Amino acid sequence: MCIKNLSKFSLIAIMTMTLVFTSCKDSKTSKKEDTAKLSVEFEKYELENGLDVILHQDKSDPIVSLAIQYGVGSNREKTGRTGFAHLFEHMLFQESENVPQDQFFKKIQDAGGTLNGGTWKDGTIYYEIVPNNALETVLWMESDRMGFLINTVTESAFYNQQEVVQNEKRQRVDNNPYGHTGWVLDKNLYPEGHPYNWQVIGELADLQNATVDDVKEFYDKFYGPNNATLVLAGDFETTEAKALIEKYFGEIKRRQEVEPLKPQPVQLSETKRLYHEDNFATAPQLNMVWPTPEQYTEDAYALDFLGEILSSGKKAPLYKILVKEKDLTSRTTAYNNAQELAGEFQINITANNDKDLNEVEKGIFEAFALFEKDGVTDRDIERIKAGLETQFYNGISSVLGKSFQLAQYNVFAGDPGFIEQDIENIKKVTKEDVKRVYEKYIKGKPYVMTSFVPKGKTNLITENSIKAPVVEEVIKENVDKKVENASTEIAKTPSNFDRSVEPEQGDSPELNIPTTWTAELSNGIKVYGIEQNEIPTVNFSLVIEGGHLLDDKNKNGVANLMTDILMEGTANKTPEQLEEEIELLGASINMYTSNESIVIRGNTLVRNFDKTMKLVEEILLEPRWDEAEFALIKTKTINQIKRSNADPGTVANRVYNKLLYGEDHIFSLPTIGTEDSVEAITMEDLKAYYNANFSPSVSSFQIVGKINKEKALNNLRGLEERWEAKNVTIPEYPIANTRDKSSLYFVDIPEAKQSVINIGYIALPRTDNDFFPAEVMNYKLGGSFSGNVNLILREEKGYTYGARTNFSGTKIPGKFTASSSVRTNTTGESVKIFKQQIEAYKKGISEEDLEFTKNALIKSNARRFETQFSLLGMLQEMSAYDLPANYIENEEQVIKGMTLEQHKALANKYLDESKMAYLIVGDAATQFPQFKKMGFDEVKLLDKEGEEVKLKDVKM
Repeated sequence: MCIKNLSKFSLIAIMTMTLVFTSCKDSKTSKKEDTAKLSVEFEKYELENGLDVILHQDKSDPIVSLAIQYGVGSNREKTGRTGFAHLFEHMLFQESENVPQDQFFKKIQDAGGTLNGGTWKDGTIYYEIVPNNALETVLWMESDRMGFLINTVTESAFYNQQEVVQNEKRQRVDNNPYGHTGWVLDKNLYPEGHPYNWQVIGELADLQNATVDDVKEFYDKFYGPNNATLVLAGDFETTEAKALIEKYFGEIKRRQEVEPLKPQPVQLSETKRLYHEDNFATAPQLNMVWPTPEQYTEDAYALDFLGEILSSGKKAPLYKILVKEKDLTSRTTAYNNAQELAGEFQINITANNDKDLNEVEKGIFEAFALFEKDGVTDRDIERIKAGLETQFYNGISSVLGKSFQLAQYNVFAGDPGFIEQDIENIKKVTKEDVKRVYEKYIKGKPYVMTSFVPKGKTNLITENSIKAPVVEEVIKENVDKKVENASTEIAKTPSNFDRSVEPEQGDSPELNIPTTWTAELSNGIKVYGIEQNEIPTVNFSLVIEGGHLLDDKNKNGVANLMTDILMEGTANKTPEQLEEEIELLGASINMYTSNESIVIRGNTLVRNFDKTMKLVEEILLEPRWDEAEFALIKTKTINQIKRSNADPGTVANRVYNKLLYGEDHIFSLPTIGTEDSVEAITMEDLKAYYNANFSPSVSSFQIVGKINKEKALNNLRGLEERWEAKNVTIPEYPIANTRDKSSLYFVDIPEAKQSVINIGYIALPRTDNDFFPAEVMNYKLGGSFSGNVNLILREEKGYTYGARTNFSGTKIPGKFTASSSVRTNTTGESVKIFKQQIEAYKKGISEEDLEFTKNALIKSNARRFETQFSLLGMLQEMSAYDLPANYIENEEQVIKGMTLEQHKALANKYLDESKMAYLIVGDAATQFPQFKKMGFDEVKLLDKEGEEVKLKDVKM
């Protein structure tokens, strides 16, 4: 997994934990609570070989998390040998001297656990989360790849992972709109030779030219215990854990000493302006980047605040100028990305379709002028800090989150407890600091600017821009490279004990389903709750049934627009005021539309739950119906729809749904709507939907957190008393699209570097008695990393970054889907492999594979109830399908009781490759002709809307 650079305030930061504090306290909060320090308890010590060990006990769930962070990211590479840190991360999942090929994932899944790894510019991390009885197993496996791996790095294994990583690059970079932006920015912000001059994923030529000797040299230098931090968090006994860590890691010898890298901030002597014609973009995008200092510096903290103030929310200058005043974009983004060696402050604006990026650039500087005029207020600083305590608790809600946090601070600050200093540094930021760093790093300073525009629309780039030398991969015919290993015998590194013996795991933790409570309000709202007292937060959801199902086919997209308009103020609060009220509580309130519901989600501190619910009540029952905001929402939505045409995956899902459900079903239309339908929707349409379909009679409320049933229900009294029930009829759509043949459909994306494959048909609803058994049956086919399709297409062939199969039913019959994104020149063979594997699966699986399925699914339940987010999902599933509180126990019985005969019968009942739709979204010129000769009952070329096109209209 390659991790891009992320800012401190980024919501998607999975490694750089956002560790935060609140300055907005309830007046009744005690002085003790005001002065309490937010921290995670730990014990740190060092083994003789230099390995840093950090222990954190958390016995709330019978699970443990092991994370090992190595002090090596792409910043340790050199020009001409880029991508090694990420490539080597992949190699560590293959095998080691005592863990056979492809067994890392399988053994952890067999124990009921999960694992992964990540590489970014400044580090690499590996982790497992398992039931506590498998602690010794993960210590055995992690130590084996730290000290007993390199002899297994063969030519064939290395070549396979070279192919996988190249496919990851194609999927994440080459086949995505704006995918090359990071490359262009870093090449021009950082000078040649600077550790941030290249991308984590590496240059394609470097990946292709890497050798086994290169990898062995890299491993010997950077993967020693003296360059690593091990964090164990969860339910374990300290004395036992220390003994096991010493046993498995203590004998691993130190390797080369790795000198810490010193900060290398950069400066620009002049502004650089570059452009690129993007094969996938449908709208122009502008990026501006200024060099800033490294992480944990005083200025870096203030720059984090500057990014928020400039771009986040309706008070932000960038939003006021670019969105409200000039209608140049629908979203503004600015953030500071402070890293180990240097930082960068970035503004990212994807413009509305066909908008001139010169106008966007001018608008940005007008926003700067507005910022200089209005300045920064104490309230601005307060609202940013207000949500930080909630975010802190969310970040430590899981043992994995705490593992990441402790490892990161140990590696980069030298102290796992640096969190307390980090929080203090955040709290110290003042409005004067924010204005100071703006003057110091942004105002009038040189920057790097990129203009990425759709092909053929260079008229939209900013003035004086030069063409960026982006290298596009040329599609070639696939030639399988045969790699012969000199020897299949793996040399064993000496050890104090027999490492080939896998540790015994003992008994798995027993299923312990959390206690749930239910109630029904007088107006019909069904309430489901779980009291969980681990952290002082509450997570809740209000689910209103209907959603996209209640859309008028002639005005598709009304339900989706509802979730936007309701968040734009209330009858008594402007959109700006509502947004600020939520932020000052340190809460989050979001709405979204699904195929079958509209959902309001909330997350807040327990002490602010009453005020948060008052805002939810006001949002739901006192709509503002703001016409100005509605116009902006429509523009944003239409632009989203246009941009979706540039993403092969989105195109594939849209066309796939249309093919399977048929034009008469509402699911054949995207939830977001179409350009024409959204354009035609009026405010009166939204009001009509709201008046007809928003009712407590079709609603349920789920709540998890440090709150009991009585208090939770007391805070729902307003909704109960004010929201009157009405009759709502949710339509039923017959599914007449029963398939009776195999059909190959191809959607052309010229010069696509990968082909998106979706194969399947309508199967069964979640409410069918066979649904869960079918999911169990599917697990070894493609329901996990160790599924057959992934082992062949990724691990054996190297054609893809991942391949899966799944059932997706709800109350409406859902789909069986086999899917992947594969290297373009392997499209035909990949489709054949999918087809062959589905057919072969119906012949039955082995006793060993069935046992693996049972272990993986049953034992993983130990991890199922750890966080408030996962418990909320459980309650939503219970309420959506009217399931009993012990439904997970019933599912376990289904798994335990499944026989080979039942498994085979289910496969034959629900898998029929001869009647599936085979949809390919890729480069027709090179890939479409072969399918005429592959024995499909029909072969059709479609456009991006799923309509058939004539072959003569496509350039071959």
